[in-house]
Amino acid sequence: MTAGPETVDFAGLQIAFDHRVLRPREWTAHQSVWAAELLPRAPAGDVLELCCGAGHIGLLAVRDSDRRLLCVDLNPAAVELTRANAERAGMADRVGVRQGRISEVLEPDERFAVIIADPPWVPRAQTSRFPDDPTLAIDGGDDGLAVVRECLDAILQHLAPGGVALLQLGTLQQAHCVRRLADLTLLVPGEWREYGDRGVVLRLDRPW
Repeated sequence: MTAGPETVDFAGLQIAFDHRVLRPREWTAHQSVWAAELLPRAPAGDVLELCCGAGHIGLLAVRDSDRRLLCVDLNPAAVELTRANAERAGMADRVGVRQGRISEVLEPDERFAVIIADPPWVPRAQTSRFPDDPTLAIDGGDDGLAVVRECLDAILQHLAPGGVALLQLGTLQQAHCVRRLADLTLLVPGEWREYGDRGVVLRLDRPW
């Protein structure tokens, strides 16, 4: 018999999750806080969260603002849980959720002031090291960067001029790789923040 959803406190938000998505990691609230700090200076517009999982990072990022949030995930379970968590937080009226591949669920002309991306980044050959995590949520392809590249493409296409993206990665080596990829685009790689061996968050800006 499959266990029902658990609930964790995520910086004051009560977030439901189950075995179909990643358990919310406490450290990822730092990404939410960073995004929230950027919102007052960001251009007008909505916030987009890619690979949202249970929705906790995006929900916390916009909680104390009046910004609307759009969450996207390939996993139907993530969409279900994000909707439930938005409802629980009293934010359902300003949170949209779409299920599917990033390139298929965003309209070509949609632009966002801030984009938060939390893609899977574990190389496929190493996913067995994390037996408690659902494979879909951690499998980053052969080099760990397959979904990261999809997110980078979406950021390039959908980040508004003057907007900023925060991309979560696994290692500093991956951050260096993404910086090199971004250097070939209109995006400007900026600061990164390391959180021990847990992960790295890289800032990407789109000039006016």
